[in-house]
Amino acid sequence: MSRSLIERRLVDVVDRLRQLHDDLSVLDEQVAHFVEEADDARLRSLVSETPLAEHEHREAARHAEAMQRGRAELVAEIARFESLQDDLLDQLQRLVGSSSATPHEP
Repeated sequence: MSRSLIERRLVDVVDRLRQLHDDLSVLDEQVAHFVEEADDARLRSLVSETPLAEHEHREAARHAEAMQRGRAELVAEIARFESLQDDLLDQLQRLVGSSSATPHEP
């Protein structure tokens, strides 16, 4: 792969990683909200001991778990892009290293 192609791909990967990290920040706030909501529903369920409160607790817990699964998927995607970034940097380093390795004259 040519140096310019590697550099373009690297810029794209860095941009995508930046967006994924921004998305993760937003998702972290949402997860915290849903987890807090599920905890509140659990407490209401324990105090009231009604079927409706128990249903609301289960529903809130399902939403929190779904958000946590989505967060885990996003973290895995970030890891994949970081690995791709590392690979591209290694390729670029090999290209730059091999092109700068010129024989020295005595």
